[in-house]
Amino acid sequence: MHNHRKTIGFGAVLAIAIACGVLPGCSLQAQNKALPDAPTVSLLSSAAQNPPDPVQAAGLPDQSMSAPPASPGSSAPRLTIAQAEQLALKNNPNISVAQLLALAQIQVTREVRSMELPTLTGSLTAVDANLNGRIAAGGLPNARILNRAAGGVMVDQLITDFGHTGNLVRSAQFNAKAQAESEKATELDITLVTDQAFYSALTAQAVLKVAQETVKQRESTDQQVKALTTAKIRSDLDLSFADVQLSQARLLLLNAQNNQQATMAALDDVLGSEKSAEYSLVDETNNNPEPAPDDPEAMVKVAFTQRPDLAALNERYMADEHYSKAERDLWMPSINALGAAGGEPVRSDTIQRSWYGVAGVNVNVPIFNGFLFNAEENQAKLQARAAQEQVRSMRDTIARDVRTAVLNAQTAYQRINVTEQMLNQANFALALASARYKLGLSGIVEISQSQLNATQAAIDNANARYAYQSAMAVVRYEIGQ
Repeated sequence: MHNHRKTIGFGAVLAIAIACGVLPGCSLQAQNKALPDAPTVSLLSSAAQNPPDPVQAAGLPDQSMSAPPASPGSSAPRLTIAQAEQLALKNNPNISVAQLLALAQIQVTREVRSMELPTLTGSLTAVDANLNGRIAAGGLPNARILNRAAGGVMVDQLITDFGHTGNLVRSAQFNAKAQAESEKATELDITLVTDQAFYSALTAQAVLKVAQETVKQRESTDQQVKALTTAKIRSDLDLSFADVQLSQARLLLLNAQNNQQATMAALDDVLGSEKSAEYSLVDETNNNPEPAPDDPEAMVKVAFTQRPDLAALNERYMADEHYSKAERDLWMPSINALGAAGGEPVRSDTIQRSWYGVAGVNVNVPIFNGFLFNAEENQAKLQARAAQEQVRSMRDTIARDVRTAVLNAQTAYQRINVTEQMLNQANFALALASARYKLGLSGIVEISQSQLNATQAAIDNANARYAYQSAMAVVRYEIGQ
């Protein structure tokens, strides 16, 4: 019985020595001192009555992991997500392309409308001719050749072509409206890409902080295990595991640094910057975000009324409808008014008057042109029907995408709570593993696995937080906001 008590007492003293060896305030010199001669009973009773708190009295430093937000203290200019969206809409070349195409389509409308307006042509003519000569060959309208110097104007005004030009104008107007809606759709595209790039950069920034904290903690662990190994309290196997864990943490840090720089490069590209610009991203996300919408059918109805790309397809369908009517009206006659007037201050003796004027009406009636108008009309009708089917296909796609986006947002919202619980559990398990390792009740494998779980939980939590924000950005995009 006496031997048994002596053995237990020595084990308790050894546990206290190990605890002192791994606490940050204890030095290697203190570890190498002889164990104190203390009554075994008092040591046992002290350890039994006051068990170490797994969080505060863990043998290793506080290794609980978290997913911290972006660091506000930086010399780089601060950038919020609203500012990023404004910069992207201002500088991204795709926005300029959409705006220029919209302006170009407006000019097409003016081109077509010019057919309804009169054309006025001025002419100056001077001729030194062989008197009494005639043009004997060729297709010139006036065969007589006379000496003259004259100036005049000619006017040509369309009176009516029974709807052909009017439908062409309306078709061009609808195409202009469609291009304007496409410009809005491009703005939505750029806004969505900007939001996704911004949240990806925030995620990479948070993961980088987790990696830096992981390296810091595992360096401390490695140093302490190395001290215990030198003191012959732990084996070389423990040191090997600690070295491997430290190398893995450093590899994680390298990957996080690379990913952080890559996401910033992607953000610079969306912002329309050719140069690499460093920003201090401002994390405005709420730790308790609003839940995702729970009525996808209401979101679908909103999308049908607000999606600019759907509106653009509708406008193009209307443009094709009016164009098909214009092609049908090619069979209708066209009536033009013509006029010409001018003066001849220098003229031949055979020309009696010093001015001239003429007016008339020209009627063109198509009779046969090798079925050209029939083919053009049928082609336009088929294109209009195809445009109508594209609208229907887009509505189906929008309904599917909205429902999918809402479902993804709901799942992403649920992942936040799950990852937070997992992070808390991983931190608690790490604290327990640290306490067990300190007391000599477990090996390095258990605490290494706990560190790995805590790191992965912190990364998953950071991904979940910003993935939800990105998912909500997709929802806003899908409903056209």
